[in-house]
Amino acid sequence: MNNIFNHMHAVEILNRTDRLAPSSQPQWGTMSVAQMLAHCSSFQDIAMGNSFPPRGWLGLFIGPFVKSVLTNDKPLARNMSTIPTIMIVDEREFEQEREILKQKIITFQFNGPEKCTTHPHPFFGRLTSEQWGKGIFKHLDHHLNQFGV
Repeated sequence: MNNIFNHMHAVEILNRTDRLAPSSQPQWGTMSVAQMLAHCSSFQDIAMGNSFPPRGWLGLFIGPFVKSVLTNDKPLARNMSTIPTIMIVDEREFEQEREILKQKIITFQFNGPEKCTTHPHPFFGRLTSEQWGKGIFKHLDHHLNQFGV
């Protein structure tokens, strides 16, 4: 399983991010490419311990039992629900959002597992740094696939 803490895997994600364009269209979902970048950036903030969305009641009950969705080799389902606080609905500027996300990916990868948050994921609950690393890669891969890169 790919892990964003692996330098080669992080470079792959950064290169794919560079292949996006303001005109990139989603193969599913309703977010624009700039909104998707901002969404992924917001997810990075959670993993980096910069944002602490509240735990939802559904996640409290079933999150720990379905945690493998985030860390197994199966692709994430299209149009699956997301954390409400990182749903991006306002318009965003593409180049700015892409650069913000890239810098967060670089920082997260550089800081390594030791600096990963210990705060629980809003749905899945407590994750190890290894699970965060796999989950971040999988989440980014999912959204880059959404936009065909």
